[in-house]
Amino acid sequence: MADLYGDLSKVYEAMYQTFIDYNEEFSYYYNILKEHHCTSVVEVGCGTGHLAGRFSHNGMHYIGMDLSESMISIAKTHNPTLTFLLADMRLFRLDHKVDAAIITGRTISYLITNDDVLGTFRSIHNNLNEGGILVFDCIDAAKFILQIKNGLDIEHSASHEGIDYQRMSHWKPNYGESFLFDWESHYQQKNSDGTWNDIGTDFSTIRTFTKDDMRLMLELCCFNVEIIVDRMSYAFDTFVVVAKKR
Repeated sequence: MADLYGDLSKVYEAMYQTFIDYNEEFSYYYNILKEHHCTSVVEVGCGTGHLAGRFSHNGMHYIGMDLSESMISIAKTHNPTLTFLLADMRLFRLDHKVDAAIITGRTISYLITNDDVLGTFRSIHNNLNEGGILVFDCIDAAKFILQIKNGLDIEHSASHEGIDYQRMSHWKPNYGESFLFDWESHYQQKNSDGTWNDIGTDFSTIRTFTKDDMRLMLELCCFNVEIIVDRMSYAFDTFVVVAKKR
């Protein structure tokens, strides 16, 4: 199996530029941070750095962090003057605390155990200034699991720099712990003659969350939930949580 965030990082880079409107994504999170008077932010799971330059260009002191060396390498290419750290969100330490932490793109879904989630929230808490905020999005278990209870096949297509890609995915519930699902994807690239060439396969086990899950785990890690807002993403029903360090 290839790794979407390793061997397939360039394919991720190409496809997600089509899936996600990064200008809208930036505006959404930036407005929340400005509302809370934040001037510095760490993006946990920054991926290939599409939000990095937007935050920096709008006066925010930005730090990007990711566990994937391939993703960090691409992010540094896009943003050579900014700071990117290769680190694990479950246990990290910044040189200086920040006003805010964001986790976008449903990255928190890769934390499939309660220990992983609680470790991440505690690490973020330790790296925030007093009264700092944490903002992140989740796949909504209450809506999504019902949609895939019998399994679901889905296809996504994208074009980037003159190259066409497609991804055939199969989702099925996995009730090993909480509300998980298995995501197997097969990636193809279109040839000049119109045929398709297999370029990789990725398999992940993904976690969905209920709003009560998040309220409880944040409370355990000394955060107060400010607001939870429903927000549809390109493929999932999600909700966004804004929590404040106490």
